[in-house]
Amino acid sequence: MTLILSLLFVTAYLAIVLEHPLKINKSASALVGAGLLWTVYAAARGDAALVNAQLGESLMGSAQIVFFLIAAMAIVEVVDAHDGFEVLTALINTTRLSTLMWLVGFFTFFLSAILDNLTTTIVMVALMKRLLAERDDRLSFAGVIVIAANAGGAWTPIGDVTTTMLWIGGQITTMAIIQGVFLASLVNLLVPLAITSWLMGARPVVAPPSAAHREHLPTTPTERAVVLTLGLAVLVLVPVFKSLTHLPPFLGMLLGLGLLWAVADVMHQRKDEAHKQHLTLVSALARIDMGSIVFFIGILLAVAVLEHSHILGALAQWLDTTVGRQDLIVVVIGLASAVVDNVPLVAASMGMYDLAKYPTDSFLWEFMAYCAGTGGSILIIGSAAGVAAMGLERIDFLWYLRKVSALALAGYLAGALVYLAQYHWLH
Repeated sequence: MTLILSLLFVTAYLAIVLEHPLKINKSASALVGAGLLWTVYAAARGDAALVNAQLGESLMGSAQIVFFLIAAMAIVEVVDAHDGFEVLTALINTTRLSTLMWLVGFFTFFLSAILDNLTTTIVMVALMKRLLAERDDRLSFAGVIVIAANAGGAWTPIGDVTTTMLWIGGQITTMAIIQGVFLASLVNLLVPLAITSWLMGARPVVAPPSAAHREHLPTTPTERAVVLTLGLAVLVLVPVFKSLTHLPPFLGMLLGLGLLWAVADVMHQRKDEAHKQHLTLVSALARIDMGSIVFFIGILLAVAVLEHSHILGALAQWLDTTVGRQDLIVVVIGLASAVVDNVPLVAASMGMYDLAKYPTDSFLWEFMAYCAGTGGSILIIGSAAGVAAMGLERIDFLWYLRKVSALALAGYLAGALVYLAQYHWLH
């Protein structure tokens, strides 16, 4: 069974990678792969009740991420429809792409530490559509945004789901992870950021037409400010909602989406239908790339089979036996997270290594937080931030592989070396 499941996953993955040569949409490949993996797993397992329970567990975890993603993308679309990002773009006066790249990189890095890498990516990619007219420029910025968001999310307990898992599980504490991983995460960003900005040289920023020249009627400054403030407040307060209620983040995001919808309806209730149609949340939902959402569902369900069949756990144990060196094992796990979702990889590692042997804030857990959090940047489908950027800008897998993967790998390895040097120096 293990061999068949592994071959099915690799085949589905190759179909996703070769989407354009095959002329088969990646969402179709992901869904077919997920369906076949679960079918083969159920037939081999022979226990319908167990498989259904595992499928329900995986579906609940996947649905939480999908609902979160849909709600966050809808909020960003509503803000964009109201020209809310004009408030932020007006504050950026630089005319050089390289300078803008540095500003966006650092802003994304620190914002993702406060929010999370997924939400930050959605906000920043949407913002780039207001700043850059050239699609090639937006794609380059999207690649750096993914790297910056994942790097920024790795050094705080709420910035990345894997760091949150380790924090909740008692493997790390807040101040220790900030002090231990911040410098490595910063280097992870600085290396690709420096290379990309250098390649851009003195090229100017080509801005898109202003909101006043759009087809739809412009919104008032008050409407823009209200929607932007409320939209960003919802995104920022989701971690607070989770901490206070101990409910999953997607519920806070859906609550905020409902509040934004209600406020927008009240604000536009006196306008005629033609004027307010593009401002409604129904219109925003229609603009979301549902193909990418479906792709995300397929990928999560496919990886879940590898988790339930203990393939990932066996891989982790094989690495422990074969490689032996803890630092190399964690680096490999980080590289693997570019291919396979980092959540089950970290979950398998948490189950394999005992807290009694590897106590809170030990080398293993801090380095795991860095590698698992940033390794996903190497491929576009290696992280939730990458999948979100793929959907928002329709980024091709092979384009990202050619243009961004080497930069992300260089940053990943540089940050890993910095963490190892820092750890050995301090200990």
